[in-house]
Amino acid sequence: MKRRDFITQLAGGLALTGVSCARTTAHLRPARPNVVYLFSDEHRWQSMSFTEMPEVRTPHMAALAAQGAEFTHTISNYPVCSPHRAMLMTGRWPYQQGIIDNNIDLDPGQPTLGKVFQAAGYRTGYIGKWHLGGTRAEPFGFDTSLIWTGTGTHYDKSEYHPAEGEPVRPRGYNATLMTDQAIEFIRQSDEAAQPFFLMVSWNPPHATFTDAPEDKKALYPEGSLPRRPNASGANEAVPAGAPDIARRNDWPNYQGYHAHITAVDEELGRVLAAIDELGLARNTILVYTSDHGSMFGSHGVGSKRQPYEESIRVPFLVRWPGIIPPGHRSQALFGSIDIMPTLCALAGLDVPSTCAGQDFSPLLTGGQGPDPEAQFIMHIAKDNASGGNKHPAPLFRGVRTRNHTFAVKPDGDGFLFDNRRDPFQLNNLFSDPGAAALRTQLEALTRRFLETAGDPFDMPA
Repeated sequence: MKRRDFITQLAGGLALTGVSCARTTAHLRPARPNVVYLFSDEHRWQSMSFTEMPEVRTPHMAALAAQGAEFTHTISNYPVCSPHRAMLMTGRWPYQQGIIDNNIDLDPGQPTLGKVFQAAGYRTGYIGKWHLGGTRAEPFGFDTSLIWTGTGTHYDKSEYHPAEGEPVRPRGYNATLMTDQAIEFIRQSDEAAQPFFLMVSWNPPHATFTDAPEDKKALYPEGSLPRRPNASGANEAVPAGAPDIARRNDWPNYQGYHAHITAVDEELGRVLAAIDELGLARNTILVYTSDHGSMFGSHGVGSKRQPYEESIRVPFLVRWPGIIPPGHRSQALFGSIDIMPTLCALAGLDVPSTCAGQDFSPLLTGGQGPDPEAQFIMHIAKDNASGGNKHPAPLFRGVRTRNHTFAVKPDGDGFLFDNRRDPFQLNNLFSDPGAAALRTQLEALTRRFLETAGDPFDMPA
């Protein structure tokens, strides 16, 4: 299917939802803000032009950070696709909603973001990768459901699932095609007399890394991107028999990863331009973030499911002109678990009592808000990981505090890093006698999180 035909068919399909084609002037729009939540897959915080890698071309992300706010220490509590998405969607910990690994279906009886915004009178939409079971988002509160499958191959192989009929396989880069759908949803929502809530889940920069757009790869000739000081192209910590995904740390994959990030940045720019063109910016909350990061040779491994910063720390950028001060930065520890209550409160909706996280929205608007001592971090199971239990990432529970990362494995070994003095986490203090008191303190903090989250992990003595 040609892209032009794809967009034409899409517009017709969205029209079936009953949205009027009559335009509505900006001053007649409802007072409640629209929400556009854009998230990619596996984009680590370090890989942006304005954080740690000025060599990476992310002009639209940089502009978004300048125009709005950034949580500089956003922690993916469980750095794996489905577990993060379930926390995002429900505001609940894994053992409270059942998603303790990939490839587990989310129960449609769970409270969700879609249901909350839908009940508040919003027109709701979900476009892109779902990874919570099935191919329909309607049971989770979304009026428009355009879930994509087969997204790991980024050209010509992915399919989206319309409400009726067979899956559609358009030709092109799947992130661009998802953005086409998102812009069409926004344009048709601009013609409706109700606010909208839209979630868009792009697959890049997730593997396959090497199939990034060629023009974006050309921006990064070999050797043009630095490695973190804790990384090499080798895979010295990847054991024999581990899946290939943990070994994809060579130049072609590293180049492709960042080329995908630049491609996602371009799609972000298209969404921002559409919102600005339609005059919706001042009444639209726009978020860009990711579900987790990626190691790329740091500590000798690739992929995610690790307690290290490359795995757990992600972007979180929010724009709402006139409400969120431009260039605002918060260093508060903000987690996956806090996204649902923060989005609800920022939009003026009641935060469901089922949410386990906190409302950080006052920190975005220049007020006083939560400043938690720590975020709970975890890797509960890897039966459904690439390579299953041969995946090199350890199971663990722990905390990311303001200054430290602590995690303990089931066998009693673990990790303890002073992130202020050792930002690349090269010196593991877990067995250091001089850190015994600190380790005891962080163990106690982890136990409190385990109890709160209903997590049955048995902390080793």
